[in-house]
Amino acid sequence: MGMKFLSDEWANEVTKRLNENDAFKQAAGTQTTTLQQVINTPEGEVKYYFKLENGQGEVALGESDSAEATITQDYDTAVALAKNELSGTAAYMGGKIKVSGDLMKLMQMQGVFSTLPAVAAEMDVDY
Repeated sequence: MGMKFLSDEWANEVTKRLNENDAFKQAAGTQTTTLQQVINTPEGEVKYYFKLENGQGEVALGESDSAEATITQDYDTAVALAKNELSGTAAYMGGKIKVSGDLMKLMQMQGVFSTLPAVAAEMDVDY
């Protein structure tokens, strides 16, 4: 039995695996950002954020007061993105995610985001 998607255990494991991944560390470089994620689940809204600073990533449940952009999506879209069944670009172009804030920052972060599916694929997650 895997860890529950969008749980504290999931967020801690994503953080650990990102920071152990050479491709992530190389893509992260000296970039700095904080992105807020809002997921509309059947049980209600779940928020988590992704923070990148000094080559280290952090994923944590909750709300960031310093997010440069907010990405809002439904649960099915979040699962498809996490499983690499849907790309962020395709989700945005198809209207499956809504972005507010600094869209240019998101575009600059594509190299970092491209490393996430490999990290997520190694995890045993219950969706």
